[in-house]
Formats: sequence, structure tokens, C-alpha cells
Amino acid sequence: MRNSDFWRLMEDEFGSGYAYHLASSAVLAAVGGRTAEEALRAGVDPRDVWSAVCDLQDVPHERRLGRDRPIRE
Repeated sequence: MRNSDFWRLMEDEFGSGYAYHLASSAVLAAVGGRTAEEALRAGVDPRDVWSAVCDLQDVPHERRLGRDRPIRE
């Protein structure tokens, strides 16, 4: 997963405003007691950061892959 995928998932799930607030304020034990932003800057795999956010926020497993997007032709 790329950082851009992480941010797309965050915005899809939490909305653009809250996604950035959450990423900069919620401390995630699963990634070393860092915020999502700190973990990404430290080189933690974005997939691990996303999983930690989902666990903290109780995102259902069926929504962890993000929204279905139409295929571009």
C-alpha cells in the first residue's frame, strides 16, 4: 500500500476533515505509540498504520478495503 492509498482510505472512511485530525492526534499503540502521521514519516508500512487506525476506530472488516470505485475506461 502506498501513502496515497492510505489517505484515500482515511478520507473515504472518516471524511477529509476528520481524517487529517485523526491522523495527527490519535496515538496508535500498534505502531509504536505514534500518531498515524508520525508512523508514516517514520517509514511504517501504510497498511499497518491503516490497520491500527481501523482497530482503534472499530471500522468493520467489510469496510477496511475502502469504497468500490468505478473502473475507468
